[in-house]
Amino acid sequence: MRSTGAIGQKSERTLQDERFMRLAIALGERHLGLTWPNPSVGAVVVDESGGAPVIIAQGATQPGGRPHAERMALEAAGERARGATLYVTLEPCATRSSSDHGPSCTDLILAAGIGRLVVGAPDPSPFAAGQGRDRFESAGIAVTSGCLAEEARRLHRGHITRVTKGRPAVTVKLARSTEGFAGSRHGPRLMLTGEIANGKVHLMRAHADAIMVGVGTVVADDPLLTVRLPELEARSPVRIVVDSHLRTPVGARVVTGARAIPTWIVTSVEAPVEPERALVAQGVEVMRVSADERGHVRLEEALQLLGTRGITTVFCEGGPGLADALASADLIDELVLITGRSARGQGDVPALGPSLHDRMDILDLRAEEQIGPDLFMFWERP
Repeated sequence: MRSTGAIGQKSERTLQDERFMRLAIALGERHLGLTWPNPSVGAVVVDESGGAPVIIAQGATQPGGRPHAERMALEAAGERARGATLYVTLEPCATRSSSDHGPSCTDLILAAGIGRLVVGAPDPSPFAAGQGRDRFESAGIAVTSGCLAEEARRLHRGHITRVTKGRPAVTVKLARSTEGFAGSRHGPRLMLTGEIANGKVHLMRAHADAIMVGVGTVVADDPLLTVRLPELEARSPVRIVVDSHLRTPVGARVVTGARAIPTWIVTSVEAPVEPERALVAQGVEVMRVSADERGHVRLEEALQLLGTRGITTVFCEGGPGLADALASADLIDELVLITGRSARGQGDVPALGPSLHDRMDILDLRAEEQIGPDLFMFWERP
């Protein structure tokens, strides 16, 4: 795990900036999974004119991606924004994709009379990409960039990945026993994690744009792939099934519930047409991409297709097979490995396949977290 240096070496100004940026990041995290195709940004307006800083207003990008966080915060602050400091987790947009969307956030900041701007992460989007800085500085607005940059980039990993690579960021979640097994080829399903850990996973689902599994998981477990936490049921993401040959049963719960919660099946151009008709009749959307030499969906092409649909983050719970295929294609941005300390049953399916095992050498261990009896380890692409 990397160190960010001793706190004692930071100035009072830096410590104050980081304090308010942490609040902005927390605000942005609240709407993760709700704002795609736009990033979930957090913004805080602070009055620093007195003896102690005072928070005037807060904002976050709204569900559906608009209004942006800056607009929410500045409208809440009103005239009190003049001369104040604006903390924002992502570089403000300088242009808009459509004139119907109104002025850019850069225009709004200038009009509000903000005195100082503190930015977390740069935005590589063509609607930002450094275009606003000269305008801010010409207007006398001091700009501080890179405040808690690593944390801000992590918050916006999906947006940044989609802009720079054309695909959503992929988080793979795998659970294993203390012996390293994810399941059993024969016999009952292993109970790997406890209730508290399962709740944590459902919260991670709620913060994703889409949840993805392979058809093998659908056939074996018939999962719902929904968020089942009190008051968060409406946060269930798009459900995506990777199914190269269209084997998804029409009676599967992800199919029968497709009109309530969007279900997309990504298959190959070689898959038969008749099963597609039956699935579409149930409300499923079927997408086709090319197949590899084994007849399997080309995962990179599938993710590129999801990127064109606006998906910025995919939470993969498809088990060791899909995880290893993603690792083989170098498509994993974050790995959440959960070790169930009280797992019951005998397993014979390793959680880490050969490709993922090899990729572990180039992933950084970011954090470990004990959730009840179970251990969560968070690995990410450097």
